[in-house]
Amino acid sequence: MGSKNKLKRFRENETFSNVYQPTRDELVKGEFQIKGNWNAEVFKNDNPLVLELGCGKGEYTLGLAKKYPNKNFIGIDIKGARFWRGAKTAVEDGVSNAAFLRTQIELIDHAFGKHEVDEIWITFPDPQIKYKRTKHRMTNATFLERYKSILKPEGVVHLKTDSEFMHGYTLGLLHGAGHEVLYANHNVYKQEGSPAEVTEIQTYYEGQYLEKNKAITYIRFKIK
Repeated sequence: MGSKNKLKRFRENETFSNVYQPTRDELVKGEFQIKGNWNAEVFKNDNPLVLELGCGKGEYTLGLAKKYPNKNFIGIDIKGARFWRGAKTAVEDGVSNAAFLRTQIELIDHAFGKHEVDEIWITFPDPQIKYKRTKHRMTNATFLERYKSILKPEGVVHLKTDSEFMHGYTLGLLHGAGHEVLYANHNVYKQEGSPAEVTEIQTYYEGQYLEKNKAITYIRFKIK
């Protein structure tokens, strides 16, 4: 994507009512007024609040929002030029239960209040296979603590990935730390009875993985 195109998308994002772009300072200093008030300020209802972390182009956030109109969805990514597509489509299609937040995932507990979130989706994260990069792995113990602080006590996390490594690493971590694995599947498209929200909504890249017969894995769990 050219820099002109990126700048155009950044400018357009600023005009969308469903895009929120707090600065790092605002978040860290506790000046982000929407923290703890997403439903009241943004969605104007008390429906369950669901996050998609690393939402890319926003296809999954939008797909979930259309499938579950009685839940509120927020796609989160640091790359605003990417989720521009999802935000624009949501505006054009009148999808009022989808919003987008531009921030880094490690600041998640500065953007949401304690026990404000009902569910978290992590879709196709970078598995960060190299040992030195484990601190960036989105299901490591540090990230799970951040998620736990914003999730309701019965809140659920979903991990959908094409990485067998990420699937195995996460399962091992969850079992080792005594978290509750509710469902785990190594190949959701080949097994009968897979959850509808896992198989009926696909990202662009997921379609490409499936064309190459790559297995898509899924875990649903609670952080104890």
